[in-house]
Amino acid sequence: MIRILPYREAEQLLVRKALRLEEAERAVAPILKDVQERGDAALLDYARKFDSFEGGTFRVPARECEDAARRLTAEFRAAVEVAGANIGEYAAAQLPRDSMREYGGGRRLGQIVRPLDSMGAYIPAGRYPLPSTLLMTVIPAQVAGVRNICIASPRPSLETLGIAALYKVPNVFRLGGAQAIAAFAYGTESVPRVERIVGPGNIYVAAAKKLVAGEVGIDFIAGPTEILIIAREGNARWMAADMLAQAEHDTDASAVLLTDSRELAEAVAREIEAQLATLTTAAVAREAIDRNSAVVLVESMEQAVEFSNRLAPEHLALHEAELLSRIDNAGSVFLGPASPEAAGDYASGPNHVLPTSGAARLRAGLSSADFVKVISVQELSMEGLKRLTPAIATLARAEGLEAHARSVEVRHQ
Repeated sequence: MIRILPYREAEQLLVRKALRLEEAERAVAPILKDVQERGDAALLDYARKFDSFEGGTFRVPARECEDAARRLTAEFRAAVEVAGANIGEYAAAQLPRDSMREYGGGRRLGQIVRPLDSMGAYIPAGRYPLPSTLLMTVIPAQVAGVRNICIASPRPSLETLGIAALYKVPNVFRLGGAQAIAAFAYGTESVPRVERIVGPGNIYVAAAKKLVAGEVGIDFIAGPTEILIIAREGNARWMAADMLAQAEHDTDASAVLLTDSRELAEAVAREIEAQLATLTTAAVAREAIDRNSAVVLVESMEQAVEFSNRLAPEHLALHEAELLSRIDNAGSVFLGPASPEAAGDYASGPNHVLPTSGAARLRAGLSSADFVKVISVQELSMEGLKRLTPAIATLARAEGLEAHARSVEVRHQ
């Protein structure tokens, strides 16, 4: 049964499992170098070695994706249509906009927004194929105006290929692991180099993304998935279901409930046991619940908020709406009992590619803004420049940059 801990013992939950990235980096570094040097030949070798690839080319023909789309059930296509529309609508609202305004003193300032030219999305295909990740990565890029969109998946499911056709993804590759990340980062004869790599993956994918960051943009380095629930009261059956939804992802996943009600804590613990008895993914979920999860009895909701902000959870289910104004760190917030995390995983609109392992202290989830550049624009009148000249020239000469000072002063001579 899930542990019920007093708050004084909850500190252990703030220490995430180490990703063992150093070990993984040592394993993938030679792969990255090999792909950079040998291109497609290296990709083919690794695809055969790690993914049992038997073909001669990893580019998936458009006709194969189109055939997969024709084989999708009407129910699945309808679900994709609903989810895709909501994801696109939310992504459009997130985009920064072109703007110019007068600031006074002869300064007209603003920004222009331009899309990246290319992106590559990694679509997992391990224990659970995740076609929904294609929607979450490709749609925001399309909304942003990215022209060259690529996806890589070692064993793409029928649904993944079908969605690629429905959304007219031009470049689909049957590639996985560190070699897929290397192909996107450096480019090969068949795979174009991209400007940003996004999407979740296993520890080797995470290590590869870390090593190529700088050569190419990445979203973040993802660790095990996690959910934190804060509730005074509520439906124990629903909360248990939400915790198990996270736990079934991976044996390293974690699900934590913070409550000041012992009655609710015990009810949720019982419900988790009852639901595990019929859950088809119980083997995975049980291990995650027993090893990494807990119900924590807090003394107050203030204490719960403080703990949550220190944890910076990937998913925060907040059953007490009045606490939202005090939340500083979270990948995504699910407000109220009718907002299960699974809704965000698939169809409500916000992105499910989210920062884990405390990275929500630094940034939020993937968005359309990740696929654009916000470029500053400034236009000064001659009078405006004249007003700024003393400050500019003084600062430039303080740094020993005489030509900088003269480039301003020459305009007034």
